[in-house]
Amino acid sequence: MAGPATPITSIDDAPLTPFHKRLMYRCSGGPFLDGYILSIVGVAATGMTTDLNLSVSALSAVGAAALVGIFVGAIIFGRLTDRIGREVMYTVDLIVLVVASVLSAFADSAWQVILLRFILGLAIGADYPIATALLAEWLPRRNRGKMLGALILFWYIGATAAYAVGYLMIEFGGDGLWRWMLGSAAVPGLVILLMRMGTPESPRWLAQHGRLDKAREVVAKVFGDSVDVDAVLAAETAGTGGRRGRFSDVFRGVYLRRMAFCGLFYLCQVTPLFAIYTFGPIILEAFGLNEGTLAYLGSALISLLFLIGCVPALRWVDAWGRRPLIIWSFVLMVIPLAVLGIVPTAPAAVIITCFCLYALFSGGPNILEWTYPNELFPTNVRATAVGISTGISRIGAAIGTYLLPQSLTKIGAGPTMLVGAVITLVGLVVCIAWAEETKDAALGAEGDRAPLATV
Repeated sequence: MAGPATPITSIDDAPLTPFHKRLMYRCSGGPFLDGYILSIVGVAATGMTTDLNLSVSALSAVGAAALVGIFVGAIIFGRLTDRIGREVMYTVDLIVLVVASVLSAFADSAWQVILLRFILGLAIGADYPIATALLAEWLPRRNRGKMLGALILFWYIGATAAYAVGYLMIEFGGDGLWRWMLGSAAVPGLVILLMRMGTPESPRWLAQHGRLDKAREVVAKVFGDSVDVDAVLAAETAGTGGRRGRFSDVFRGVYLRRMAFCGLFYLCQVTPLFAIYTFGPIILEAFGLNEGTLAYLGSALISLLFLIGCVPALRWVDAWGRRPLIIWSFVLMVIPLAVLGIVPTAPAAVIITCFCLYALFSGGPNILEWTYPNELFPTNVRATAVGISTGISRIGAAIGTYLLPQSLTKIGAGPTMLVGAVITLVGLVVCIAWAEETKDAALGAEGDRAPLATV
């Protein structure tokens, strides 16, 4: 007769349960809405420009407002999440998003659209550190890389859904439905908000803030009788002295290097990626692929491969490790951009193949955008670190998106791709120098504070 099962003494070593899977889908709402909201405005732009008589600068401001909002929201609310908790912010940011989306359907001037897009960006930027920190702090270590990395898939699903909804509205109602397009984000936003109701607070955060009774309650609720609650909480509070983190902590000692790594690799990844994803047809036309619908079909294929490239990376992140995955991904991302820059007059098949390879190889950094900062920083500043790295990345996204059309016009397609290759090469150097191996690392207090090997 089998004896009693060994009780769970650490969240890091707990078995994967249906609760973890539900939590992952709930947390995926932020990336989904980010992809949806950033993409739907491109479809709505034509009708909006006509109805509101937007100037080029006003239209640019509409496009940039959400990115600026994400930058501000990620940094401010990431810090606030470490102070007041994940659970409260987890629902408040979605309420703001739903309300702002509904109001967007009634906007009748450029400044209203710009303001509401900025507010939407604030809510999205807030959700990244909130949801990823909450998910990371509940996940077992052996599943953390794959399940955190899977969140980026929902960004691409959200972007695809936005294009589908937008084009269906144009097909059946014309460009005049642009307000309905902007307001449509409220529908998935409300669904995700309802899904998140009842999500428990992170026991790690509760323990770090001295709320041990509540921490015991949520741990027991999730794991039932199979958990040794006192042992779990002891693992979360060991050596911390109940100290709450400060914003400045992420810029001190080993955390300064880790913050530089997370922010810089993220920035170097998304600067060319966002530009290519956003202006795919324009870029392909600049390479001479302007016969019929070739540029649009090529762009659609490239966009699909950004999503597909994440799938094998999700398997490799836990089997192979974080450090080799990110280094080799950057190596393989530099090569096709360099070929495009050196041989911009290559045949159409070569041009499209290079862009497709870049999209496929970007899967590694894509799935590590939130995995790395969540694993490299302790519970008391985890959301702060995610917020800062996300904010830094949006600087690159905004710059790349703004400058790419001008670069194509002024210096041409080849030199523009060489600039992208150099930026990606900088990301590779950063990864070789500073990427740590966090595979199987504990998120408990002691594991948080110990520097991890970089070889």
